[in-house]
Amino acid sequence: MTLRVAAVQAEAAPGEVEHNVAAAAGWIRAAADSGAELVVFPEAFTTGYSPAAFAGTLPSADDLGWLAPAQAAVEATGTVALLNTPLRDGRSAALVQLVLRPGASPEPAYAKQHLYAEERRWFTAGDHGTTLVVDGTRVGLSVCYDANFPEHAAAAAADGATAYLNSGAYFPGGAARRDLHYAARALDNGIYVVFAGLLGAPYDFIGGAGVWDPEGRLVARAPEGVEGLTVADLDPARVAEVRASQRMWADRRADLGPRRELR
Repeated sequence: MTLRVAAVQAEAAPGEVEHNVAAAAGWIRAAADSGAELVVFPEAFTTGYSPAAFAGTLPSADDLGWLAPAQAAVEATGTVALLNTPLRDGRSAALVQLVLRPGASPEPAYAKQHLYAEERRWFTAGDHGTTLVVDGTRVGLSVCYDANFPEHAAAAAADGATAYLNSGAYFPGGAARRDLHYAARALDNGIYVVFAGLLGAPYDFIGGAGVWDPEGRLVARAPEGVEGLTVADLDPARVAEVRASQRMWADRRADLGPRRELR
């Protein structure tokens, strides 16, 4: 049974949480119109990826009422949303994947585990991975820099994920590196990779929302430089087929033994 997923490529208004959550509600409805059962948003979509926003008052885990427009869209459409946000919980803050599902309260499901450069000024790294199950399909959650580390996607694959979902924000000049990482994570593990990419302010983010198949081939991509959705069907049978023929996953060794050093 396939799962249709939509990856958002869009710009967030820096620091404008109410505006961005309203925009997220619109994208949820658009994803539902495309037949998507799951929609993935770019990194820090609720605040924009903005140092000024990160240093200011962040959305709070204490009262998630600020998510009401997005939750209403989920309730109206039946679509599950993976909305990335800076989130303050007590004294600490993290870059969190919120899961919004019909009939349930928004759930902080995963916090970015690999913090990039100056992110460490504002955020605490997460301490666990997360697998989300949507209509029986298992998907692994990640945020931007997480995908640079092969073991992160491998952990999701080991937990039975059909796909590795990533919310990101890439700076100008990062397109080649971005695409290489996502293709490699797909091919390494014989799974789909879905990337939702931020556009625009304040750093001219380059988007690049796309889907890679279990052989590492790009099968869907948003048009360059404009807002839109990338939609694809994730097929667990295709994952099984690729893993049967491309044996890297089955043949990998968990223990490679001690290393020798020759001089």
